[in-house]
Amino acid sequence: MSEHLQGEALLDALESGEVRVAEPDGQGAWRVHAWVKEGILEIFRSGALVEMPGAGGGFVDKRAFPVRAFSPQQNIRLVPGGSAVRRGAFVAGGTVLMPPCYVNVGAFVGAGSMIDSHALVGSCAQVGERVHLSAAAQLGGVLEPVGSRPVIIEDDCMVGGGAGVYEGVRIGKGAVLAAGTILTASTPVFDLPNKRSLTAGGDVPLEIPPGAVVVPGTRPASGGFAREHGLAISCALIVKYRDERTQAAVTLEDSLR
Repeated sequence: MSEHLQGEALLDALESGEVRVAEPDGQGAWRVHAWVKEGILEIFRSGALVEMPGAGGGFVDKRAFPVRAFSPQQNIRLVPGGSAVRRGAFVAGGTVLMPPCYVNVGAFVGAGSMIDSHALVGSCAQVGERVHLSAAAQLGGVLEPVGSRPVIIEDDCMVGGGAGVYEGVRIGKGAVLAAGTILTASTPVFDLPNKRSLTAGGDVPLEIPPGAVVVPGTRPASGGFAREHGLAISCALIVKYRDERTQAAVTLEDSLR
């Protein structure tokens, strides 16, 4: 796809899935297309504010970014109740969008995924196939810097209620994030089965291994004052890797789709 796509043509290509902000490179890593982010930012810069129709008196936004509409032929369930998919976001067939949720520009949501109530798929976030974003899960948006990697949730992941993934963190295929787990570029992650720690390094964001089961944790804060008062800071713990029991607990119901 040409890197010269601009404006409406770029948004059309994002919505069809022909263009993605980031995609697997076939060698286990992801490639970011900075020109796509640059194109989206240019649309924001050049767009005028306009009134848009809607419930409660309507909205005001940049002209190029109205809320998307879907047809039954697309096999996407957009359940009534206040959800919105913004112009320039891709949503594959078999996806369920529970109210109220929000999918922002540049995002990619793979086939058979469920975006539950109060969940956010932030700008340019990449969500694989058969992913479940539970209620109030948050995937942060990453538009700037243009070369930075967006949040990536690979196929078959389960993101628990109230969990948050930010700053380009990548969740490997089949991983499970327990409710309330927060992951940012600076979150220390301790892999208990493999007796190692995982951190971001340089330009490489934090990456959670495929199949990891991650829960919120704490570790003692350093310094005499912290020890005196029993203070701790948050971290994340990989307590095990996905097994048959985990699989049974997180299997998605096809009947819902």
